[in-house]
Amino acid sequence: MSQTAFITGGTKGIGFGIAQVLVKAGFNVCITGRRLDSAERAAEKLNSIHMDAAYGVESDVRSLSSQINAVKKCVEHFGAIDIFVANAGVGHFASIEEMDPEKWKETIDTNLTGVFNSAKASWEILKESKGYFISIASLAGTNFFAKGCAYNASKFGVVGLTQSIMLDLRRHRIRVTTIMPGSVTSHFNGHTPSEEDAWKIQPEDIGEMILNLSKLNARTLPSKIEVRPTMPPSVQ
Repeated sequence: MSQTAFITGGTKGIGFGIAQVLVKAGFNVCITGRRLDSAERAAEKLNSIHMDAAYGVESDVRSLSSQINAVKKCVEHFGAIDIFVANAGVGHFASIEEMDPEKWKETIDTNLTGVFNSAKASWEILKESKGYFISIASLAGTNFFAKGCAYNASKFGVVGLTQSIMLDLRRHRIRVTTIMPGSVTSHFNGHTPSEEDAWKIQPEDIGEMILNLSKLNARTLPSKIEVRPTMPPSVQ
């Protein structure tokens, strides 16, 4: 039986790259987006790789009830969840003088509370499968920078939250890891990927990391992984 991965924010960027790698490796994937049509379109693209391997579900990670419903739909469709990837995120960048309170709230609610809601909605089904919970944090979760008050706060929080969850859930044989990427080619914050992004980590690279984690003997847990481009422009 194929394993199943659940990926929040899986319609593009890092989430879609992860889904592509896992589908090619024989996984079923459930991908979520805030809009059902975008989730279904992304699933259709994945199904061109492997028929009926992908299922698109509408979900807003800011809502616990929405996440619970999405997890339920995935389990009804595929029967289980073996890997849950909490990937959905947004980025708003401004100094404290200029940060809009609503953008602050959206960043914290999506990036941090969204991971809490994802773990809360999935831990029982992951307990059944002795599965894996993976959050996509950022090097911004350990390296602070100017105009990063909202994003830094959210990603520092994700790192701390995920490591605490790791200690809570390992007694249920649930493995928990946070991945902290540096510069990644994606559509994040309105960016359009181009050839100029070739030096960056590619979304499929994160997918390969997750695939490799899934193959690692369950007795061993890389609980926090920092990953960065090998040759950024500053060293070329």
